[in-house]
Amino acid sequence: MSHDLPPTGWSSLDRDLDRMSRLEAASLYAARPLVGFGVGMVFIAVAALAAVLVTGLGAQSLALALAAGFAAFMALSIGANDVANNMGPAVGARALSMGGAIAIAAICESAGALLAGGEVVTTVSTGIFDPAGFADPAAFVRAMLAALLASAIWVNVATFAGAPVSTTHALIGGVVGAGLVAGGPGAMDWPTMAAIALSWVVSPLMGGAFAAAILAFVEARIVYVEDKIAAAKVWVPVLIGVMAAAFAAYLALKGLSRVIWVPLELALAIGAGIGLAVWAISVPLVRREAKGLENRNRSVKRLFRLPLVISGALLSFAHGANDVANAVGPLAAVVQVQHGASALGRFAIPDWVMLIGALGISVGLVLFGPRLIGLVGNRITKLNPIRAYCVALSAAVTVIAAAALGLPVSSTHIAIGGIFGVGFYREFSASRRPRSPSLPMPRQERARRRLVRRSHFLTIIAAWVITVPAAGAVSAALFWALSRLGFMV
Repeated sequence: MSHDLPPTGWSSLDRDLDRMSRLEAASLYAARPLVGFGVGMVFIAVAALAAVLVTGLGAQSLALALAAGFAAFMALSIGANDVANNMGPAVGARALSMGGAIAIAAICESAGALLAGGEVVTTVSTGIFDPAGFADPAAFVRAMLAALLASAIWVNVATFAGAPVSTTHALIGGVVGAGLVAGGPGAMDWPTMAAIALSWVVSPLMGGAFAAAILAFVEARIVYVEDKIAAAKVWVPVLIGVMAAAFAAYLALKGLSRVIWVPLELALAIGAGIGLAVWAISVPLVRREAKGLENRNRSVKRLFRLPLVISGALLSFAHGANDVANAVGPLAAVVQVQHGASALGRFAIPDWVMLIGALGISVGLVLFGPRLIGLVGNRITKLNPIRAYCVALSAAVTVIAAAALGLPVSSTHIAIGGIFGVGFYREFSASRRPRSPSLPMPRQERARRRLVRRSHFLTIIAAWVITVPAAGAVSAALFWALSRLGFMV
């Protein structure tokens, strides 16, 4: 005689367990943002506490703790927003998984910040002001606190809206807002601000133009020739060498500056030498990789995958070296003032301050980066390894070209401009190849062939335009509030 429960009893239990399993899965999914938020808050608190313990400033620790916490918040924001521009194309081209991209970017961002970042913070602290506007140390500290918090708030708003923005411009907007309240319009260095405003237009246009030109070159020399593999054996090593030359020159300008001043001409010479060496090494490697491949576009794309991954890692290293100062530059300035030094001179960023920036960028990337990486890689325009490599190469070349011209540019604007450039070039190319030579292309067909999503394009452009005024307005309000509260150094 069987003692098993009736089938109806098991069925009821199964239904209850199934409901509980679905509820548990939904709860875990909904809780993921809260976990990220909680880990971020813990990191901010630890950074503030560590700053007080390391410096031992006693009564002056409140301002320093706030500055360290705000810097950690800004570093998290940079990791969530800015890093997507470096790894998004590789993920969109399926050369890297999301997890692999995050791991590589986190390591390279930290390495760049710690090894080659933090030369000085002159642009943040004095470059856009008349120094007399910050003769009062208390006013200077309030301005740095307001600028840090305002820029971090705005970058988070942009991240939530799905818009990659320039954290450099956000911080500059924050400093400008506080400076206008502190010293009025006369305290501003308007020529420097005009150059920064010019970069809003120059950066994406240069990046887009270079990316489109490189893609046109690759299509003409490799993709649309009869023997694609033979052409790839010739030109892929050349493109790899150009990428290596651009990065070597950039890192010579940024990394070696902590040890010795490197003029642009010497940096370009270093880049040319390393580029030739990498080209010579790449020739046999590409030939070996191409051996046995079919004469198809898919085979050509395969040859671009590894160079694309390496370029993404180098872009992350360069970004960490350059943009970590956006998070920790104001903090270093506050530390300098707290130790009794002038806020108006040039000063190096302390190592513990750099560590907050490096770790914060990596933590922010791991916790919040996947959303914008997916948007940059997949939702603006369709990328493959060839197009993504054109974007990466354009970013590297544009930075060097801008340095040669003395133009202040944004790495974010360059990278996103490169993606737009590739997409709009593909639209232009497709519009010149109608399906039937004897019939004009209908308007509906032209609309269908739009390869850049206009909604993302307009959202990103709008976010770029309002970044400086939005961050400036928030910073001005925060500075006014701190002044009214009588906040002291």
